[in-house]
Amino acid sequence: MQRKDVKSPKRVAICLEMEWGYKRHLETYAGVHKYADKADWDCVTSPSAVRVLKPNSGVAPFDGILGRISEPLAQASCKLKIPSVNVWLNSPAKNVSSVLADFETSGKIAARHLVGRGFRRFGYMGFLREKDSRLQIQGFRQILKPLGFRFSTYRFYRTGLGGEALGWEKFLEGLQKWVDSWEPPIGILVCNDLYCRHLIENCGAKGLKVPQDVAIVGTSNEPAICASPYPALTSIDLDFEMIGFRAAAKLDDMMNGRDSPKMHEYSRPKGLIPRQSTDSHAAEDPSVAKALRFISENGENRIKVNDVASAVAITRRSLERKFRDTLGRSIAEEITRLRIERAKRLMIETEESFKALAVDLGFRNADHFYKVFSRVEGMTPSRFRQQRQEGAAFSNGLANDE
Repeated sequence: MQRKDVKSPKRVAICLEMEWGYKRHLETYAGVHKYADKADWDCVTSPSAVRVLKPNSGVAPFDGILGRISEPLAQASCKLKIPSVNVWLNSPAKNVSSVLADFETSGKIAARHLVGRGFRRFGYMGFLREKDSRLQIQGFRQILKPLGFRFSTYRFYRTGLGGEALGWEKFLEGLQKWVDSWEPPIGILVCNDLYCRHLIENCGAKGLKVPQDVAIVGTSNEPAICASPYPALTSIDLDFEMIGFRAAAKLDDMMNGRDSPKMHEYSRPKGLIPRQSTDSHAAEDPSVAKALRFISENGENRIKVNDVASAVAITRRSLERKFRDTLGRSIAEEITRLRIERAKRLMIETEESFKALAVDLGFRNADHFYKVFSRVEGMTPSRFRQQRQEGAAFSNGLANDE
């Protein structure tokens, strides 16, 4: 098989639909190029790379392919022995290495957020027969089921919305029936930010207020969709730039004959970005709702359980009982949950030491912070920061190799 001089830069095809303007494509592209600049790749943006490949020619026009890998593209690249890495979770291609968004964890994050806001009734709106929705529902359920909560779902075909009017009318009809079945207040997770706007419009037509009656969490954190119109949309940032970077690192290993530790890797979301669409506290007990509001508004201060009880003007013992009866957890657990969420944001956005974080967040010391974080998140703060800064670690590795 004909190949270019091994000393020349690797030629890589990036198969992403950049003209669509979606954040997931633009950020993935940015992450790939962040790695490619260090690796000195010659990158070609080629959404339809399969048209360029001629499997029967024996000539490989690229050293590697990265992006939305379709089944025909996977087959052609395999025949030409071109390493490929897929970033499209719903790809039908099989036996292709991939780095994918962790939708299961996104479902868990949304569930914790809505439960933390005091909701006891929930719903999920997503696609039929799509891996992203299936995994997100799985994560959503894993948090809600042990707490004794159920949720209703509205599932629809992704392809039914972009074509015939009949498909759109059927979608709206199903959505209206689903909304009619609710008993507010209710917390809803939606598979894609775009469909949140359709849901908000439908709620308004039914006289339901967002977020007072319905709290809505979207997925992807698309800036233009989340920012306007009112209410601004709470959404989960899936961190596609990190996905692009990790996918490029994986492809680099494959192109250079290095074994990749896993065929399929999942990149954790950056986190939930809270906005107006969930800015309410839905606990049916007014004392608990007031306590949740106080904790949310003062979470960055070193508040204690007694401070919460004083703010609500109720005895600590009585408030603790109401809290457990309503939410299934203690006041201290809620305070800790918010502190950990803030710690995660700070670890992503700053280089602040664990000792400084512990002081800022009201923990006794760094060891106490380490133990609490590990118990809540199932990993150490060091591991969490390492995952989030993996791109920087890859870059340092490249610099050391040069």
